[in-house]
Amino acid sequence: MSFNNLDQLYRQVIMDHYKNPRNKGQIEDGTLTIDMNNPTCGDRIHLTMNVEDGKVSEAKFDGEGCSISMASASMMTQAIKGKDVETALRLSKTFSEMMQGNDYPDDLDLGDIEALQGVAKFPARIKCATLSWKAMEKGLTEKE
Repeated sequence: MSFNNLDQLYRQVIMDHYKNPRNKGQIEDGTLTIDMNNPTCGDRIHLTMNVEDGKVSEAKFDGEGCSISMASASMMTQAIKGKDVETALRLSKTFSEMMQGNDYPDDLDLGDIEALQGVAKFPARIKCATLSWKAMEKGLTEKE
């Protein structure tokens, strides 16, 4: 697949998650609630998660922001649901590496998240993409 076709596919995946977000909403009795914002651009996220027996059993987000920020939150919640806390944090570290333009392990299936790898070329947008991931990390690490 040519670079232009791949770039177009990635844009479509991002816009799909933005226009049709997965796991949008709130968990009424979530075990973890995290609010974060990006004051430089106005993105904000309200993340709720249930963690049971060391696994993220449910994750939902609400908030407002650019297409990158909201699509990333949609992809993140999909990726961590059903994963143990250690794997969720490892996914976040891998995502952070990808946002820095670094190589990341092939053993993790990133699925739709790979569509965000082009954000690394736009430093001003990295904070948009990582906001929900940082919220998830904060919630899971402060819980311990």
